[in-house]
Amino acid sequence: MINFTIWVDADSCPILVRNIISRFSSRLSIPLKYVANHEIPIKKNKLTQMIISENSPDSADNYIVDHININDIVITRDIPLAERLVEKNVTVINDRGTEFTKENIGEYRSIRDFNFQLAQFGITADKSGSYGQKEINKFSNLLDNILQRKIKS
Repeated sequence: MINFTIWVDADSCPILVRNIISRFSSRLSIPLKYVANHEIPIKKNKLTQMIISENSPDSADNYIVDHININDIVITRDIPLAERLVEKNVTVINDRGTEFTKENIGEYRSIRDFNFQLAQFGITADKSGSYGQKEINKFSNLLDNILQRKIKS
């Protein structure tokens, strides 16, 4: 019996990734909740819910943090949100196939904060990291591994 939900910080989640998540949810009968401060196009079914939070900064993030259960999985690009969830021992991954853990979240937060400071000074960090089939495969494989691990436990 499935005792967890997949949550998606939907504001910046690519449609291809949403489709992958939806297929896993449907195939394994796992509840799926998308959260954003505006409507996001999703494949609707009995397992899927679109939650629209208030239209204010971090409202979707706060909604997820306030409604999450420890067994749930969250998919987000948002490093500060990932950090908050990792502190609550929630499984968190991004759309590139990285799992955020207590061991690595500090490094990701430092890089994010450094790049944010550079941007405030008008300096753009190197954004040469591509997003293609390699990253999609890595995400899909990681999500599959995590789901199988959670289903077996």
